Amino acid sequence: MNDIFFYDSVKKTKEKFVPLKENEVKIYVCGPTVYDDSHLGHARSAIAFDLLHRVLKANGYNVIMTKNFTDIDDKIINKMATTHQTLEEITTLYIHKYKEDMNALNVLPNTIEPKATENIESMKTMISKLLSDNNAYILEDGVYFDTSKDSAYGSLSHRFDEEKTQARVEENSNKKNQKDFALWKIKKGEELSFDAPFGKGRPGWHIECSAMINEHLASCDTPYQIDIHGGGADLLFPHHENEAAQTRCATGKNLAKYWIHNGFVTIDGEKMSKSLGNSFFLKDILTSYSGEVVRFYLLTAHYRTDFNFNEEDLIASKKRLDKLYRVKKRVYGIEGSSVNKNFQSRVIEALNDDLNSAKAISIVDEMISNANDILDKEPKNKNLKKELVANIACINDILGIGLQDAYTYFQFGISDDEIKTIENLIQTRNNAKKQKDFATADNVRDVILQMGISLMDTPNGTVWEKSN
Repeated sequence: MNDIFFYDSVKKTKEKFVPLKENEVKIYVCGPTVYDDSHLGHARSAIAFDLLHRVLKANGYNVIMTKNFTDIDDKIINKMATTHQTLEEITTLYIHKYKEDMNALNVLPNTIEPKATENIESMKTMISKLLSDNNAYILEDGVYFDTSKDSAYGSLSHRFDEEKTQARVEENSNKKNQKDFALWKIKKGEELSFDAPFGKGRPGWHIECSAMINEHLASCDTPYQIDIHGGGADLLFPHHENEAAQTRCATGKNLAKYWIHNGFVTIDGEKMSKSLGNSFFLKDILTSYSGEVVRFYLLTAHYRTDFNFNEEDLIASKKRLDKLYRVKKRVYGIEGSSVNKNFQSRVIEALNDDLNSAKAISIVDEMISNANDILDKEPKNKNLKKELVANIACINDILGIGLQDAYTYFQFGISDDEIKTIENLIQTRNNAKKQKDFATADNVRDVILQMGISLMDTPNGTVWEKSN
């Protein structure tokens, strides 16, 4: 296998990837809290780790890709109170919508998708172990992890300061240390809760990932439970720091051999967040642009950089993707041969260097430009066309782009009713041509052109797209 290098968030260097088990990679990526629609931050993380998934597969690894759903949380409970819906109604809806969005972005299916509510027992078992080993303690409002008992606490994020404003770290003046965090929250009022030997309540946020990794993925014969743990850069502290600490204390093992984090998404220079009122929901952008266009745009920047989203750059990125589909039109209906090995190896080599998608896409751009130059001079070069089909299939697999029909891609944004009208008109034109009624055929073509639609008659039938 080829050498692969990833930037490890803990060591702060590029590290050569060596799996815990030959030919197999276990990955756990922190998934969404399913109480609302997906936003661009979800898309950035999903695409970054989907690229990781694809690159490892391209290098011959069997990938066990795991992404959880946090389906019990303060935000979900608040939504239950305001909407009067059940937890299952809320979480089922948003898990479904999340998966629809991921499908639109060409994200490969996960191998395992554990839900927090389906792993309560494993969480209680881990909490009980921490309590019995004196690594946790009970207060009136819940069970807390004692960070002072973990000598390595802070080694993951390299943040050793006590921060009173950490996200999702509970304020309680009775805690032994301000950094101590809730493993279990005792029930308040009539809110949803689960029975436990340490009190009726529900799990804290951090415990769920450690427990699910231990339950579904942990390796018994290595010092690490999994190969790679990933998520957004905002999760490094305190979430991943806390996960690592409780896993060390509960199991005696390190959680992951490698830690990979993607950068933030910003809009007009501000970090995307609901409190700033600039959260960009995917459902909004997908009404105007296809998921593949969004995917391609996000892939043009390195996954570790902060990504400043703006529509002007999105449009420019779409025009770049259009070029791939215009080449795909030039080889429409051709059966592929063998991929150009030099092209394939260059793309994989770029991606094996810490998922350098920007460089990989520049290699695709170069291939497209060279192909167009040759086809302009040699429009009947069948060998090149067959190779191009194979090259595009390679791009499909590794980058997750270029998967659509070459003409359907250019039909995005046209309603089902309009499509039906256009196709009926094309059928009318084809019937007129068969009957040698060329005047009617020409008139129908003019009507279609006035609708902003271009037609092309090919050996495979008449195809169409929106005019530029």
